[in-house]
Parts: sequence; C-alpha cells; structure tokens
Amino acid sequence: MKRLVLRTGVRWKISIAIAGVGALIAMALSLVVHNAARVSMLDNTRDVQMDRVLLAQRWYETSKNKDPRFNTKINDPSLPRSLQKLMREKRRGTYVDEGNGGTPDIWAAVPLSNGDVLSLHTQFAGRSATVMKDLDRALIIGSVSVVFGGCALGVLIGGQLSRRLRKAAAAAGRVAQGNTGVRVRDAIGGVVRDETDDLARAVDALTDALNERIEAERRVTADIAHELRTPVTGLLTAAELLPPGRPTELVRDRAQAMRTLVEDVLEVARLDSASERAELQEIALGEFVSRRITALNRDVAISVVHESWVSTDPRRLERILLNLLTNAAKYGKPPVEVTVEGRVVRVRDHGPGYPEALLREGPSRFRTGASDRAGTGHGLGLTIAAGQARVLGARLTFRNAAPEGTATPLGQSGGAIAVLWLPEHAPTNTGSFPMMPLSD
Repeated sequence: MKRLVLRTGVRWKISIAIAGVGALIAMALSLVVHNAARVSMLDNTRDVQMDRVLLAQRWYETSKNKDPRFNTKINDPSLPRSLQKLMREKRRGTYVDEGNGGTPDIWAAVPLSNGDVLSLHTQFAGRSATVMKDLDRALIIGSVSVVFGGCALGVLIGGQLSRRLRKAAAAAGRVAQGNTGVRVRDAIGGVVRDETDDLARAVDALTDALNERIEAERRVTADIAHELRTPVTGLLTAAELLPPGRPTELVRDRAQAMRTLVEDVLEVARLDSASERAELQEIALGEFVSRRITALNRDVAISVVHESWVSTDPRRLERILLNLLTNAAKYGKPPVEVTVEGRVVRVRDHGPGYPEALLREGPSRFRTGASDRAGTGHGLGLTIAAGQARVLGARLTFRNAAPEGTATPLGQSGGAIAVLWLPEHAPTNTGSFPMMPLSD
C-alpha cells in the first residue's frame, strides 16, 4: 500500500514554526500581563474599599445619629464567612468574591466599638473594568501582530534558505546529467555561511571523488583495450594463415569480434574523456544520409522530406547512422526506414522495440538492445552513437512506436524509433550548445 506523502516547502515549515512559537509566547505573556494587571487593580480596589470603610467608621462613631455613610451597612447578613470570622476576632479585612458571573465583588469590613460590623460591598466595575477591557484588547492586537510578524519573518528567512536549497538542487541535477564542471558551492552563492554551504561542499567533494574514480576506471579500460590491440591484431593475422575449413572460419569470426570489441572499447574511452572534437563541414543532410545509407545497406527505405544544410562532422555522423542501422538489423525487424526532415534524422524498424530500461535510463555499455539478451553483440553500439552525438552537439533520443491502426496492448510496441536532432549552430569546443526543445 502506497503511503500518502504531503510535500511542503521549507519556507512554509519555518513560517509555521516561527508563527507557532510566537503565538505561544504571546499567549503566555498576555496571560501573565492580564493576571498581573488584574491582581494589581484588585489590590488597589481593596485598599480603596478599606479607606472608605475606615472613613465611614470615623464618621459613624463621631456622629450623633449613627447613620452609616458611603453606601456602608451595619451588620450586613450577606457578609462573607471569612470576614465574619475576622470580625469576631475584632480584626478588619477585605475579601474578593469571584463567583458573581465573572465580575468580582469587593468586600471591606471593620468591627465597631459597640460590637457591630460596618461593611462596604461593591463590584469590580466602572473605570477598572474599562481599563481591563482596553488592556485585553491591546494584548489581543499585540498577539495577532506577533503571529503575523512571525509569519512574515519566517517567509523571509525560509525563502532565503529555500532559494539556496533550490539552487543547490539544480546544480546537483546538472552534475547528475554529466556536467561535472558545475560547483554547487559557487551556484548557491551568498555571504552568510550556514549548513547549506556544508551540504554544497560535501556534494562537490563527492563529485570530485566520483570524477576521479570514473577517470581512473576509464584510464584502466583504455589501457587494457590498448594493450589487447596488438595481440588481437596478431591473432587475427595468424588466423588468416590457417588452412580453409569450418574451424578456421570460427576462429576468424571470433578473432574479428574480439578486435571489434577492443576498438569499440577504445572509442568509448575516448568519448568518455571529453577530449574528442568535431571536424565541421557544411553538408546537405538529406543527400549525405541517402548516399551513406545506400552504400551501407540498400534495403533501407530512405525518405527526405525537407533538405537542410548543416555544419557537422561527416565521419561522426556516419558512425552514428551505422550504429543505429546495425542495432535495427540485429534486434529489430524489417522494413527499416530512415527519414530526413530538416535537421532531424529518424531511424525506425518494426521489431519488438527498445527495452524499458533503455528508454528509462538511456544506452548503457555492455547491455544490448535485445529484451532477452538472446542476440549477439556487446551493447556498445548505442552508447557510442550517443557519445558521438554529444561531440556533435546533437541530441539522440529513443522511443517505441505503437502498432499502426491498432490499440496499444500492455508491453507491445510497433518498432523502435531513434531520433537524431542536429543543432542549428555549430557545437562549441566542449560539444555543448543551447538547444531549443523539439517535439517528435
């Protein structure tokens, strides 16, 4: 069962994290400030209540009519029990009752000399409640501002980090495509050093190590092929001196196959070294392809839809065509068709098509074009063709065609199609050039 994966950017993750932390901090500070302000105002109100009761006490005890003032009461039956206890102990005090619908009740009481209790009862309202509401409103606005400010800061910081990571990923992708001269550290740029630079340096070091290993393997392969060239040539010469017969033919065929393999390995090593350079000439592409293919195989159907003059290396172009036709003859079925349209050359057979691995990963050395490996050959033909195309600054693509006039059953194809796109401009010294995307 495939697990659902949600893809999110680093920018938004950092923004959400900063906004969440900011919201928690703002909430905590708001609660602390709210409670501290409320406690302070309640204490202040209790002091005011006590001052009023004491003033009312002096007035009551000095007056003749014993009339309580300032909304005070004598022996109020609703006096809280905690204050009643204090009064029995002949002590004055205040009390806050939180149970009246969220609005506290403030009590203050003092014992009188005659044994009565003078008390004052008011609610925490008026100017104090207004101040608390204004404070709460300011705290809410401040908290929301902190959250939005955190989001903006997260987008700014995360965007910078995300941009550097995207540049690093793009540079690493170009390295994976074979452009080993790209340095990830140079691609991300920037003045401030962070973990992204450590990642870039690690990728660059890995690229250098892989390049050194590949170069060492290429040199070893080229050296082995070069050393085999002389004994294989001697073996082929000696085979020519054998008396006629079936065993002699077998020896000659195997010696010739070994010589072809050695030459192909040497060519692949030269192409891998990126030291090959194209010797450019102006040629009429349609006329050149027709003449060369006719000389190679007269059974191939050639169609020139549109003639075009191109600047390319005729020897390398002929090598590409030969390898494509050889692959079609070995692993495909006739008829083999070659179409020239402008700067595009298509080679198609009507066999089982290219294997899925080749279509997915491209040509690979020592892997043949046959799906079942039942054919002959060592699998270097398409690899050499692709390498020669790179030297020409061209693009070589592979795909399978569906059967004409029929639906496409699973795993079935109507032949293999190789398409060579020659560049509009001559290739550079490195064999590369800016290409426009073309469609088949």
